[in-house]
Amino acid sequence: MGRILIGINMEFVRSADKSFAEGVRIAGEMGYEYIEPMVHNGRELLSEAGYFHSYSMDEDPLAMREICDRHGVKISGLSAHCPLMRPEISVPYLQRAIRFASDIGVPIVNTDEGIKPDWMDDEHAFQVMKYTLTQVMKTAERYGVYVGIEDHQIYSKTVEGLLRIATLVDSEYLQINYDTGNAFMAGNDPYEMLEAVKHKLYHLHAKDIGGVQMAERGQVTGVPVGVACGEGVIDWKRVADIVRPLPRDIVFSVECGTIEQARTSLDHLRRVV
Repeated sequence: MGRILIGINMEFVRSADKSFAEGVRIAGEMGYEYIEPMVHNGRELLSEAGYFHSYSMDEDPLAMREICDRHGVKISGLSAHCPLMRPEISVPYLQRAIRFASDIGVPIVNTDEGIKPDWMDDEHAFQVMKYTLTQVMKTAERYGVYVGIEDHQIYSKTVEGLLRIATLVDSEYLQINYDTGNAFMAGNDPYEMLEAVKHKLYHLHAKDIGGVQMAERGQVTGVPVGVACGEGVIDWKRVADIVRPLPRDIVFSVECGTIEQARTSLDHLRRVV
């Protein structure tokens, strides 16, 4: 039996216009043990100016780890979402994210299938995704880094679609990053879906849903962030009870929209988990 650990996706400082380093400091001071950074290629204005939490893979990966060490937090995974149906983008990006993760001992890179091009039918889409993941998983296996497929788009919003993507390549390193809030927003029972995919679970997005988001249930496949854990519809004790018997440690990486929601989420999950 593994442990349930608590982390925070760096999206929690996006609305506060904070840098990666400042977000790490805040997460560490709150008491979070893990963070989940988002990584990007090249340079972009907002993170360069210190107003955005994303971290460029042009930077030294050890510099990222030094920031985390300074504030006493570890990295549960990298957020590296990209369109699997566009291999010219996703293959080099995910391969780079895997190497970046390996350099600093991060166990998993999380992604999803991305937006399907309008001209692509379902059969073609899965053929292209298989090509992409075949290339990517060769790198993942060489470096010993897992790839987590998240339920977030038109195929992964169902149990069948999520498991189909997560088994397109026969590799122990191809796993699932389950998002409770996205499952709910897509119209699923989030507990039944988790039960159905838990044998492939490696990382979990602890996203709660409430307020105005409820009106969109069944009309979207996911949302960027949720409300504070414990202030929405998700029963976190029930989620924990499903995950707790698994043989590996699972990080519940909170996905919320504000610093205060992050603080509330940590207090709630500590009591429940």
